[in-house]
Amino acid sequence: MDFGFTIAAYAVAAVLFILSLGGLSGQESAKRAVWYGIVGMGIAVVATLIGPGQGLGIVSIVLIALGAAVGYQLATKVQMTQMPELVAIMHSLVGLAAVFVGFNADIMINTVADLYAANGGTLGATLDDGITAVGLPKEVHDGLSSFGQLIAKKSGVEIGILRVELVLGIWIGAVTFTGSVIAYGKLAGKVDTSAKKLPGGHLLNAGAAALSLLFTVMYLGGSGSWTLVLLTLLALFIGYHLIMGIGGADMPVVVSMLNSYSGWAAAAIGFSLGNDLLIVVGALVGSSGAILSYIMCKAMNRSFISVILGGFGGPAGEQMAVEGEQVAIEADGVATALNEADSVVIIPGYGMAVAQAQQAVSELVRKLRAKGKTVRFAIHPVAGRLPGHMNVLLAEAKVPYDIVLEMDEINDDFPETDVAIVIGSNDIVNPAAQEDPNSPIAGMPVLECWKAKQVFVSKRGQGTGYSGIENPLFFKENTRMFYGDAKASLDKLLPMID
Repeated sequence: MDFGFTIAAYAVAAVLFILSLGGLSGQESAKRAVWYGIVGMGIAVVATLIGPGQGLGIVSIVLIALGAAVGYQLATKVQMTQMPELVAIMHSLVGLAAVFVGFNADIMINTVADLYAANGGTLGATLDDGITAVGLPKEVHDGLSSFGQLIAKKSGVEIGILRVELVLGIWIGAVTFTGSVIAYGKLAGKVDTSAKKLPGGHLLNAGAAALSLLFTVMYLGGSGSWTLVLLTLLALFIGYHLIMGIGGADMPVVVSMLNSYSGWAAAAIGFSLGNDLLIVVGALVGSSGAILSYIMCKAMNRSFISVILGGFGGPAGEQMAVEGEQVAIEADGVATALNEADSVVIIPGYGMAVAQAQQAVSELVRKLRAKGKTVRFAIHPVAGRLPGHMNVLLAEAKVPYDIVLEMDEINDDFPETDVAIVIGSNDIVNPAAQEDPNSPIAGMPVLECWKAKQVFVSKRGQGTGYSGIENPLFFKENTRMFYGDAKASLDKLLPMID
């Protein structure tokens, strides 16, 4: 099998990945887009296994089978509520792979250099026939792995470039690894979701980054592999400290940002291994993740630079006191209001996902629309803990796409809305974002549901939600708290809609 087949297969796979990424931007095309990605990855794996430089085929097949088995188990057992933390922990694996590939490249460079020295040659010397490097006998050259042979044929400049690539891969991969592990812990509730920094705060991050640069220069200057070890430890610390310094309200941006990091780590792996497809796919993931993070930061009125630097800056001072009391309502009161309403807007959040109430919500929508009422959904860009989380749940429950609207499309309609129903949301409907300049979410665009004639909030209890911020919406005169598990509350409500 020659290089032509592999290059052609990689080109087809790259096109399929691009089509997949483009299709995921819409709910109607998402299922087809996923299949594009599956087929593209299948072609890439097969081309890699049977293309030039293949080796350890049986081991590779066994590892692929084990990975597929683990992936199948996760896909069938992990609930939609756990998808954000699953995505985060998967990012960590990409980062760890980049670290391993980088160290492997360094070990192989040193190994080939030692072989050159043992045979009276120098790694990076001018090649003679393109097959056997100067100073390295053919039998020794042929005994190397395919990656070793690739390194043996590189010029001195190319070796230098490879060293730069592997340093970048290790550094980005290490930051991605620990950052993703901490993000997983925060999303899964295993780590405190509040923003925490060690004494010294951002100066520690800046100092670690400066030392990383110093060790990079020393490594490229020939100081030895020990500099890579220290650089890796510093990058692991930076990943940990950056994400620990980001609060729960910004975690959807963090997941997207780490997705970008994992993409650049994959691209670095591609450069180190000389794999064009990894470079293309890594660049696609890295750039799309960065763009999505920027879009989400705009949607949350956050500084993109501030978020990626670990929550640098932000409002300070005492937050406004919330006055009033939360007034509870029972299912019959909510049913009466819905039966009398002409227009209804439903705002879903992570609480709906936790309660797995999307099917009950879909049934409520069906019954209300059958009565001739106008029912729509209002989706905030960062609803849930993962971009698009609510859209996926509603699509799963067969909610029509045309009544699922983004924040900018529906926010102006709340004053003409009879009933707004908030199901498990907190920060995205918090008026403190507009009213309290000292709030941690000050300036964040929110769904202005309090402008509706009546607001019902389906919530388990009087807690402050994931980010720990009190919500004045719950205390407003036109708001009633519909306490209880969202699914149980809706199941009680549904028979009363006539």
